[in-house]
Amino acid sequence: MFTLDPHTTTPVYEQLVECVLRDVSAGELAVGDRIPPVRALASELGLSAGTVAKAYREMETRGIIETRGRQGTFIAQGRDERNDAAARAVVDYLAVVADRLHYSPQECVALVERALDRRAQG
Repeated sequence: MFTLDPHTTTPVYEQLVECVLRDVSAGELAVGDRIPPVRALASELGLSAGTVAKAYREMETRGIIETRGRQGTFIAQGRDERNDAAARAVVDYLAVVADRLHYSPQECVALVERALDRRAQG
C-alpha cells in the first residue's frame, strides 16, 4: 500500500504521513476510504506498531484521517481545503528537494526562506 525509503533521513512515521497525503492528492485515496488498522499496516510494512501509531496520531491531529471506534480509520473530509492544498504542495516539494536531491531539512527550509525573501522584494 505505501512505499517507504530506508535510505532517506526522513523519519519513517513522517514518510507514512507523506505517503497518505500523496495518495490523497493523486486520487488513490478518497474521503471516506478505510485505511488498515495500525497493527495490520505495521505487519505489512515490517514496522513497529508504535511507529505506525505515531503516524496515525499525527494524521489525526492534522485532520487527514479520522478514527471511528471499532469501524476503523478513514480518510477525513479535511478541515481546510487551503491547508490540504498547501500540505500536498509541501509533500511534492519534499519529494523532489529532500528525497531526489538529498537536501537536509535545514537546507529545504533555507531554500524556501530565500524564495520568500526574493518574492517579498518583488
